[in-house]
Amino acid sequence: QVQLVESGGGLVQAGGSLRLSCAASGSIFSINAMGWYRQAPGKQRELVAGITRSGSTNYLDSVKGRFTISRDNAKNTVNLQMNSLKPEDTAVYYCNAGVTSASGSYYVTWGQGTQVTVSS
Repeated sequence: QVQLVESGGGLVQAGGSLRLSCAASGSIFSINAMGWYRQAPGKQRELVAGITRSGSTNYLDSVKGRFTISRDNAKNTVNLQMNSLKPEDTAVYYCNAGVTSASGSYYVTWGQGTQVTVSS
């Protein structure tokens, strides 16, 4: 079993910064793509940023230039540095990873979510 545990959410004023972290633990052989999604009330969950094992990244257009995703393959962690935050960034942020377990099974797993609230 693999678990993703997020940390770093909170309340910040517009223009401020937050750093989200996600750590994977359990029976892990390797982790492929990792990403951060968010879901605001009444809206669908959307991909904010993704990163492959080799470090290629992609971003939601509205966060380009403000958010930066990074990962540490040795530590099985992924981070999301969020700068110049806007009220519309308010949402629950979820960590996501494609995991190959030690037994050879592949599955996509999610963290429990962390709340990010940006006040105007």
